[in-house]
Amino acid sequence: GGALALAESVRARGGTVVATGGCFDLLHAGHVGLLENARRTGDCLIVCVNSDASVRRLKGPGRPITPLADRVRVLAGLGCVDAVAVFDEDTPEALLRVLRPEVWVKGGDYSVDALPETAALREWGGQALVLPYLDGRSTTELARRAAGAPARTRP
Repeated sequence: GGALALAESVRARGGTVVATGGCFDLLHAGHVGLLENARRTGDCLIVCVNSDASVRRLKGPGRPITPLADRVRVLAGLGCVDAVAVFDEDTPEALLRVLRPEVWVKGGDYSVDALPETAALREWGGQALVLPYLDGRSTTELARRAAGAPARTRP
């Protein structure tokens, strides 16, 4: 689709393809900062997003809060995101083998060697990069706070 065509055209002109991935269930400031920083490391940014079934397996019932079509639309609307690709598996490895990005960016406090994607990236000489999220924002924490917030009472 669009993501693969983009990756191929950027690579054909000697550019660097950057990819990142996640559920992006409730897009927050930490995600946006990560995506902006990821985009700066290359010439295009492709976001690999978990399908609804994939999110449910990873995060449990009640997730995703936001359905796939909406998550894709919000991500695609960001200026730093050049394309969005969806994967249905638990990890984006199969999709990455198709896109073959030079750089894979993951947000959080992972070690690069612990990422399941790192081995796949080495197959074509790509590299994994872990960037910290801004000030500890997380979807899980946002959802927990929202659920605990007192209901607004109408006068």
